[in-house]
Amino acid sequence: MTIAQSMLPEFDQEMAGTRRTLARVPWEKSDWKPHAKSMALGHLAGHVAEVVTWASYTFESTELDFATFDYRPPRHASTDELLATFDRYVAAARAALAGADDAAAMAPWTLRQGDQVFFTLPRIGVVRSMVMNHMIHHRAQLGVYLRLLDLPVPGLYGPSADEQ
Repeated sequence: MTIAQSMLPEFDQEMAGTRRTLARVPWEKSDWKPHAKSMALGHLAGHVAEVVTWASYTFESTELDFATFDYRPPRHASTDELLATFDRYVAAARAALAGADDAAAMAPWTLRQGDQVFFTLPRIGVVRSMVMNHMIHHRAQLGVYLRLLDLPVPGLYGPSADEQ
């Protein structure tokens, strides 16, 4: 088993919890914000769904340079469309993890903006921090949005107040 493959059980668990959370998003409220400085519900849900793409991108490249990266956030018309997109992204990310040997997992990867380097980490560390931890962070925000909208919050590491 490779280093990257050792993450697959955790990856699968976190992706399943993320999918359950995304499935609760009421798309008719996608413009709703809990605060003027907050992301809109649909934007946040889209970001949660796309963070996983960074895993496959990390294994396909040696860096991401914000100065030259042409980013266009995906647009979704419904929760079903969001989930279908998320499922495709998860399949590609899982394949990248499953197929990575130890040399690829430990190869350095850099996040930068032009000459400013934010960090250089082994690819597997990027998957852990920029993909998994980042997704979990924003998924928790999404859970707060659901609670504020009085919608049931899924249990992720055991039951929630809505799922006993």
